[in-house]
Amino acid sequence: MAGIKDYVNQQVEKNREQIEYHVREILKLIGENVEREGLLETPARVTRMYEEIFAGYSVDPRDVLGVTFDERHEELVIVRDIVYYSQCEHHMAPFFGKAHIGYIPSGKIAGLSKLARLVEAVTRRLQVQERITSQIADTLEETLSPHGVMVVVEGEHLCMCARGVKKPGSKTVTSALRGQFKTSAALRSEFLALLKQ
Repeated sequence: MAGIKDYVNQQVEKNREQIEYHVREILKLIGENVEREGLLETPARVTRMYEEIFAGYSVDPRDVLGVTFDERHEELVIVRDIVYYSQCEHHMAPFFGKAHIGYIPSGKIAGLSKLARLVEAVTRRLQVQERITSQIADTLEETLSPHGVMVVVEGEHLCMCARGVKKPGSKTVTSALRGQFKTSAALRSEFLALLKQ
């Protein structure tokens, strides 16, 4: 067991060294002096930041829901305003916002904090907002087998606000519907009404 742990630690250290090297090279290529005082620790800081913001690669979103509970509740459950931060896979620029999750249990529920952890697991990697929305809905459907799932994700994308068309304040909204939410306008309306309260 110690041998496996040592190997993993060696790989992590090797990855850190490679990332730091490449960050230094990028700094040189954009015209910076990597020996400048303010940049001496930048490669190490960027590497630590990458370990944090890309932590989702080491997590299977299905495992995050973990233990589920048998419960006869079969009415709408909503966790809203789950703040997330992610990185656009097209420009590696940050985007962030809120996720709202609703589902109708079919005898199995997840701990409420697990829904926030699911959002973390899906968003802490290079992503697009559309995929985040679908992955959350699909993971809930696969793990809980609910009667229905609805996910709404709002995002502000710096690749659009701070570069390119430069439209700060613009927001993107995506949704994913599964099960009864696809067929029932009343359920969709109830979910959206509860988001506004």
